[in-house]
Amino acid sequence: MNVSFHSPAPRTAVSGSKAHKQSKQHGFEDMELDGDHEDGANGSGVKDPTLHVVTPGEVITQDTAFMRGHGTYIENEKVVSSVAGVVDRVNKLISVRPLHTRYTGEIGDVVVGRITEVAQKRWKVDVSARQDAILMLSSINLPGGVQRRKQESDELQMRSFFMEGDLVVAEVQAFFGDGAYSLHTRSLKYGKLRNGSFITVPPALVQRCKSHFHSLACGVDVILGLNGYIWVSAHVPQNLDEIDTELVYSNKNKEDITPRDRESIARVGSCIRALADEFIFINDTIISFAYEASLQYKLKDMNKKEIMQSIATEATTAVDNMKG
Repeated sequence: MNVSFHSPAPRTAVSGSKAHKQSKQHGFEDMELDGDHEDGANGSGVKDPTLHVVTPGEVITQDTAFMRGHGTYIENEKVVSSVAGVVDRVNKLISVRPLHTRYTGEIGDVVVGRITEVAQKRWKVDVSARQDAILMLSSINLPGGVQRRKQESDELQMRSFFMEGDLVVAEVQAFFGDGAYSLHTRSLKYGKLRNGSFITVPPALVQRCKSHFHSLACGVDVILGLNGYIWVSAHVPQNLDEIDTELVYSNKNKEDITPRDRESIARVGSCIRALADEFIFINDTIISFAYEASLQYKLKDMNKKEIMQSIATEATTAVDNMKG
């Protein structure tokens, strides 16, 4: 028996205001697709400039002036998506970032990771990449903020700094020859994480911002790791002068975390999951609106599909209204 395979038919373009409304609901209106895009109905430019999430086999553009990048291929002089993901454009280069993929980092990225191994003068850290990142002993702050070269005594007590299973927030500072990321925690805003909840989302959904450390009005701190790992915790002092440097590597949580704080942490975490479930870009603004929209529901009901969709819809509508 002969079996033949055919490429999937491209999806019909959503036209007019309906497409624009769908795009704004999903938070993609800020993608860098500028005015020289034309609607696919007249045969040139991007097929639908407001639609930024594409599926395999979907035509992205028919304009031959555009070049294909990662996640695309050429078919009948059209740039077609080969994966399901978010359309990225840099000048005339079009690529698609898969929604479900390993983290691909850049120098300066803020990441949240989990210690997987303590090795000689280094820790291995899971950052959702193709291989574990490396945190060198020389790339951390010593307790008390002491500035000196690391000694053999420091190497012997590495597990008193970080041990297997610890969660850390760090910054990508370089790449090794094998492609592994080199991390550092030399600033007091980086280091061991406590007093909170760990959430994972697709890395493509975490929006790049000027800062990835946010304090929400509900008394909860959020660290948005660009690798898709997010930390939601009780509020801690953001002023570096107020941080007790002797407790940077402590394993003890705060003793004064109230039931209200715990509920706020759980509610913010559920809001982030609701946004990720609807493939909406995640930043501090939309998390705040999602939290406000969730207050009408009981915490135990927030994992229901219809409630998660309602929260995501109300949050994106509030963001649209704020932008006018």
